Amino acid sequence: MLDDSEKQKLLNLARITLKTYLEGGKAPAYHTSCAGLIERKGAFVSLHNGDELRGCIGQLYPDRELYRVVQHCVLSAATEDTRFVPVHEDEIADLSIEISVLSPFRRIRDPEEIEVGKHGLYIVQGHFRGLLLPQVAVEYQWDRTTFLQHTCRKAGLPDTAYLDPDTVLYAFEAEVFSDSSISAKQ
Repeated sequence: MLDDSEKQKLLNLARITLKTYLEGGKAPAYHTSCAGLIERKGAFVSLHNGDELRGCIGQLYPDRELYRVVQHCVLSAATEDTRFVPVHEDEIADLSIEISVLSPFRRIRDPEEIEVGKHGLYIVQGHFRGLLLPQVAVEYQWDRTTFLQHTCRKAGLPDTAYLDPDTVLYAFEAEVFSDSSISAKQ
């Protein structure tokens, strides 16, 4: 778990990284010895303009320090999420940033093990893959079955693919925080 100071540092880093990159084309250099930020963890960064999603990209597998993953993901969310036109420099002030730090994945053999609101889902069948963060099921008020079905859809699979013995299902947890959740505590 990250403490509030570490969360604020990651949110600040994400905003500074985005601003610096969009203004000058380069991400800022950043180094820290903060224990929580140098752990190797996967993460997602979501950008919102009001209630509208503006970009969301994640890195599932922790091949580098968390702060570097966040820098990479915020830039990818802003410039590479193909669902949206790239973020422009004049939008930065209106964007809110949400970071989801992922726990390691755990294979699930029985869908009954999944707790809506606690677990995110990652489904794999052959070359098809799909992931939904835990907060998605809560936001849409889905039950377990609906969450499983939507994760299948995200992977491009039929709604009931999670029942197929060739499908591998993973659960994970996420520590989710945003500009508004941190500022509300202060």
